Amino acid sequence: MTVIIRNTSAMEPPPAAPVNGDGRPYRHEMIYAGGTYRGYADDAAELVGMLIPGYAALATDGERATARVRLALDLQVRVQAELAAGPRLDACGEAERAVVLGARHEPPAPARWEAPVPLVLVSTFYEPAGALPRPSGPAELQVWLDPADDWTLLTSLHTAGAIFVGTRAGT
Repeated sequence: MTVIIRNTSAMEPPPAAPVNGDGRPYRHEMIYAGGTYRGYADDAAELVGMLIPGYAALATDGERATARVRLALDLQVRVQAELAAGPRLDACGEAERAVVLGARHEPPAPARWEAPVPLVLVSTFYEPAGALPRPSGPAELQVWLDPADDWTLLTSLHTAGAIFVGTRAGT
């Protein structure tokens, strides 16, 4: 069972955390949709279900994997746009801007990435899972979204700043 509540503004204290059917706090809290919602659940699949409508009803592991990849691709575009906003994009060369602002129907595949705007990539398409070689260059200039499984997806989205996931201590 999950609980989703509307988040408060930054000017107000956070809402009280709900409890599960056992009367205990939920194991995980997720803030998502640009900070609009807080979701509470006891397992990672339930949190992913908050991000992907109908996820719990998908019948096979393959269908769930495809849904996670689609979510990662959607969030790749959003996170890349956020990272490209501002003066860092102006410091990019023409070829770098083309990669940052390019369509994502094909994964970007630069051999090396050193542009001032971090490049957001979905790990499914790159070695070892996919066929493309991973770009070389500073790790801080590559943001990896990894839809391999529920928890890996959530932690990669958290690291990228697309969501916030907290886990109750002692679980």
